Amino acid sequence: MKVVIVEDERLASKRLEQLLKKVEPNIEVLQILESVDEAVNWFSQNTKPDLIFMDIQLDDGISFEIFDAVKIDAPVIFTTAYNEYAIRAFKVNSVDYLLKPIDQEALALSFQKYKKLFAGSHDFDEKIAKVFGQISPSYKSRFFVKVGIRFLSVPVENICCFFVEERSTFLKTSQDKSYDLDYSLEQLQNMVDPGQFFRINRNYLVNINCIEEIISYSTNRLKLKLGKTELIVSRDKVAEFKQWMDR
Repeated sequence: MKVVIVEDERLASKRLEQLLKKVEPNIEVLQILESVDEAVNWFSQNTKPDLIFMDIQLDDGISFEIFDAVKIDAPVIFTTAYNEYAIRAFKVNSVDYLLKPIDQEALALSFQKYKKLFAGSHDFDEKIAKVFGQISPSYKSRFFVKVGIRFLSVPVENICCFFVEERSTFLKTSQDKSYDLDYSLEQLQNMVDPGQFFRINRNYLVNINCIEEIISYSTNRLKLKLGKTELIVSRDKVAEFKQWMDR
C-alpha cells in the first residue's frame, strides 16, 4: 500500500510514519511533502498513491489550495489540530478527519473506514460521493453577540456580511448594525453555508441575498452594493465569484 504524507512539521510526519507502520506493516511511504507548492508539484508529476495523509494548515497556506491547483484522484485522511475545517475537508476526497495529537487507535479506525470504502474499488468518484453522503453539513443558523450589558441572537439570514476592521471581526445586519465577534474570518467561512456566503476579498464575507447591484469597477474587478455599503471583489476572486453567482 502506497501512501503520501503532506505535513510541514517534521516531528509530526515522522511520528505519523511510525504509527502507520505499526497499524499497517506493509505500508510504503512514497513521499513526505512539506508545503502547498511542493505538494502541487509532486502530485502533478507522479502517479496517485493509494491514500494521502494531509495536514490542513501548512507553512505556505491551507492544504485545500492543493485541490484548487491540481486534480487529486486519491482518498485523503486529514490530520489537524483544528476542528473548524471538518465540513470543508469532506468536500475534497476525505475519508476521515483526525485531530492531533493522533493516537494509534484512532489511526487504526481510519484505516478500517478506508478499507471498507475503497478496498478493491475502481470507481473513485462513486466512493467519494458515498463518503460525503454519510455526513450532513451543519452550518450555524444564528450568532450570539454582546451589546453592552445585553446579549442578542442574530439569525444568519439577517446578516449581510462579516468583515475585519482594525484586527477585529464583525457581522453587519440587514438593518446596517454591526456587532463584534470572537471568530476569525477564516473560521466564519467554515461556519456558514458556502452557497449563501462568499469571501470576496481579505476583509469581507458577503451574503448573496444582500447583494443589490454588481458593477464593473475596472478591467478585472467588480463593485458590489449592499445597501449603503460598497465593496470591491478582489482581482483574484472575480472569476470564482462569477461562477458562484451563476451556479
